[in-house]
Amino acid sequence: MKSQDMLLGIAVADALGVPVEFNSRASLVARPVTNMREFGSHHQPAGTWSDDSSLAFCLAESLCLGYDLNDQAKRFVAWRNEAYWSARGKVFDIGIATNAAVAELARGGNPILAGGRDEGDNGNGSLMRMLPLIAYLKDLPIGDRFGKVREVSSLTHGHIRSVIACFLYTEFALRLLAGYLPGAAIRYLRTEVLDFLSAHPLCAKSELEKFHRVLFLPIGPYEQIAVEDEVADRIHSSGYVVSTLEASLWCLFQTASYKDAVLTAVNLGNDTDTTAAVTGGLAGLFYGAASIPAEWLDVLARREDIIGLAGRLDKRYF
Repeated sequence: MKSQDMLLGIAVADALGVPVEFNSRASLVARPVTNMREFGSHHQPAGTWSDDSSLAFCLAESLCLGYDLNDQAKRFVAWRNEAYWSARGKVFDIGIATNAAVAELARGGNPILAGGRDEGDNGNGSLMRMLPLIAYLKDLPIGDRFGKVREVSSLTHGHIRSVIACFLYTEFALRLLAGYLPGAAIRYLRTEVLDFLSAHPLCAKSELEKFHRVLFLPIGPYEQIAVEDEVADRIHSSGYVVSTLEASLWCLFQTASYKDAVLTAVNLGNDTDTTAAVTGGLAGLFYGAASIPAEWLDVLARREDIIGLAGRLDKRYF
């Protein structure tokens, strides 16, 4: 079940990161996360996932009925205002840009115009929830895929940099979904996807250059993102969308299992839940839900609800 692979992959990784969100990399080097923890940054029980998973699940639930931006918007509002698709009936984490955009959606704003469009509006709040869209995108031509990613990102993040990050992420994920190895998926980004973006009128060369590590630097001997990035200190784990995309791919390429990929992401520090969730979605697709440690799944909030949602998404698209 491909939907289960990605949805459980997101939620488990998110839950691993929640207790140590905002912790520094140095503190996690000294005391690394190796298993599910409880309480911590948000004082939540072990297995509690955050807004990253909630908004991904809102998108997935909407897609079960088809592609409808207004329905997606309503579900985002219901999450913010009524804790819909929250882990334990409470919203305890919401980004500034996402909060502002969802407030605009609650006022009846146009979904495509709700997200911020300034350069400073390039947090990772659309990237973190984007992965379920691949179920809908998988049979569309590349131009239509870009258009839909742009629309869905723009509900909360409308700047072209956020759109490009989400597009690179979903295009990479679609290759994993099709059975490609990560090395082949990254080469696809650097050829066909780069050619498409370079010719697109919205994608200035200066914007594509922001993604130089993903798109331009050489792949190392173990299909690493780049030789220069063999040192983890050069990978940032802030809330900036480009950094989150780089970090998630770096974690996937540096490791050889779901467990190691998501723990590597968490232990980068700072925006631990989102870096892990974005990594976890890819690792779940590549390694499968069966690779997720059982002890992590055992404590995951609303595990059966997530599995049910995955079944509905699979029934619709797979």
